[in-house]
Amino acid sequence: MKKLINAASGYVDEVLEGLVLAHPRLKLGGSAKRVVCRSEGVRKGKVGIVSGGGSGHLPLFTGYVGRGMIDTCSIGNVFEGPNIDSCIEAIKLADGGAGVLRLYGNYGGDRMNFDMAGEFLEGEIETTTVLGTDDIASASPEESAKRRGVAGIIYAYKIAGARAEEGADLAAVTQTARQAVAATRTIGLALSPCQVPGAAKPTFEIAADEFEMGMGIHGEPGLWRSKMKPADEIVEDMITRLLTERPAGHGGRVSILVNSLGATPLEELLILYRHAFRKLKEAGLAIVQPLVGHYATSMEMAGASISLCFLDSELERLLAAPSDSPFWEVK
Repeated sequence: MKKLINAASGYVDEVLEGLVLAHPRLKLGGSAKRVVCRSEGVRKGKVGIVSGGGSGHLPLFTGYVGRGMIDTCSIGNVFEGPNIDSCIEAIKLADGGAGVLRLYGNYGGDRMNFDMAGEFLEGEIETTTVLGTDDIASASPEESAKRRGVAGIIYAYKIAGARAEEGADLAAVTQTARQAVAATRTIGLALSPCQVPGAAKPTFEIAADEFEMGMGIHGEPGLWRSKMKPADEIVEDMITRLLTERPAGHGGRVSILVNSLGATPLEELLILYRHAFRKLKEAGLAIVQPLVGHYATSMEMAGASISLCFLDSELERLLAAPSDSPFWEVK
């Protein structure tokens, strides 16, 4: 598989260097320069929000560092969680004296190293944890705590980030992040695999005339494989599955994210969005702040995900608050 790289060993560091050069509001921190921070630093007295994960998912995770979003992000090698040192450094760099929320996806390596980092800093920096668990294909509703965090975690970044920017304390920011996670559902599908730089073969195999519903962003097995179908039929199934988990008592306003996993172009995302829009309207839902584009990718994997964030008045207010991260700016 052809890639525009120099050497696999320098892939992540060169990506990060390019990221901060292209977006001067960001800078690199930490001993290994594996922490992306806001250039202006964290405002004193504000709750910090730190995230992290493996490379290969841009704009997730590092692309959402900015005012009104997350403050720092530790990053690991491709599809590998950040190491404990970068997690510690990211927490320290996010600390403005009011505590730090650790907000990241529900993956074993990320949990282990962020937990150890919190223990290492115990008594020095107060921290709390919220895990993204929006992938409905990865566990049943009864075991939702086991679900993976995928594209929908950006709603928690945005909503919790806005709450922190307002000056809320750590407990309030943490609770807001939990509410955002609880309100968000995602399902994805894959059309073709990606290949990690330096790897001898792609992450999985799939026939040219097939797609897999529910596959994870690292190639984790999904729900089923099928021969290709028209886009409207695929969206019909995705929206039906998402609406099956609509929270009880929800008031009827929802934000939708139609996300490319990497190789799927904007034109195809818009075809998916047009039918998703129709299905949500048929279900009596009003759409707020729709998002269509590349928000959480998997290298050059072809496919897409759809996320719904079921809003109440407070979540909607925070979603509309200003932010200025490189890949999601709200004025």
